[in-house]
Amino acid sequence: MRAAAAVAAAAFHFFPASGLGVDRRRRSPLLRHLSIISSFCSRVGLTSISMGNYVCTRKLQIMVKLEDGVDDEACELVNGTEILIGGSGDSIRAYLFKAVKNNNGTGLLLLSDIFGFEDSSTRDFAYQIACNGYNVLVPDLFRGDPWKKRQPKADFENWLGRQQTERVAKDIELSTKWMVDEFAAARISKKLGLIGFGFGGEHLIETLAKNNYFGTGVWFYGTTISTSVAEDINVPVLFICGDGDPICPVSLVSEMEKMIKGSRAVIYSGRGHGFAHRPETQEEDRDAEDAFNVLKNWLKDRLILDEDNAVVSKLFV
Repeated sequence: MRAAAAVAAAAFHFFPASGLGVDRRRRSPLLRHLSIISSFCSRVGLTSISMGNYVCTRKLQIMVKLEDGVDDEACELVNGTEILIGGSGDSIRAYLFKAVKNNNGTGLLLLSDIFGFEDSSTRDFAYQIACNGYNVLVPDLFRGDPWKKRQPKADFENWLGRQQTERVAKDIELSTKWMVDEFAAARISKKLGLIGFGFGGEHLIETLAKNNYFGTGVWFYGTTISTSVAEDINVPVLFICGDGDPICPVSLVSEMEKMIKGSRAVIYSGRGHGFAHRPETQEEDRDAEDAFNVLKNWLKDRLILDEDNAVVSKLFV
């Protein structure tokens, strides 16, 4: 069992026993609205369409009516497509979300937490990012075997042991190559962005340390790993977590911030694991909204306004 297993198991301190079976989290107004969209998406299926090295199994166009002062004009239409990436013998499922009207031609790979790519909180967050002009790919890192909230805590380490590091890394590489190929076909040379929550945050560090396709990363409360891995990262990383989260001690985050040139750490007082995409209180709602704004500005500065990456904003047309 890898060393991260014991640390990752501590995540259960942030999910009350009763909460393992019932999702009681609060949501910001935008996330609450998008959850309705996600529920709708999960019930809609269209004819499968083969397209190059992936298969489109579900394609949706969602008119997004936003609330609480969110700019309707900036987020009018989001297109969601379920795809298969890879060959027929070894493919993985993924969701591709993209803005239609205001697409900025930038791709983001989002690595989920232990609850997987079909989890409503993860999909809601992906929609919210796509709403701001991005193309967001969310792969199934667990090959149909995510952690389920109703599973006994005693099963967690056995479950985690099934998620082989080499296999997950291979699937991330496969997803990355798919995005790079799509950009190349569209004659776009922009760097990608990488976002990771929890389990995905751990693999974000490992991916950035050995992959040159990404221009930046955004790490949300990833599991504790050796800082020696971070030494090989050559792109700036935004670290977001709470000082009440023992899974990712502030001291470790600060060390990685100093180690990786151009990086920034944003620490939220009193916040624990998962607050940015699974807010449970009104206070967490406010910090989650703030964290999302920090994320937006970071991605804009590192991927959109970067003169070295400036290209025509056109993708998947």
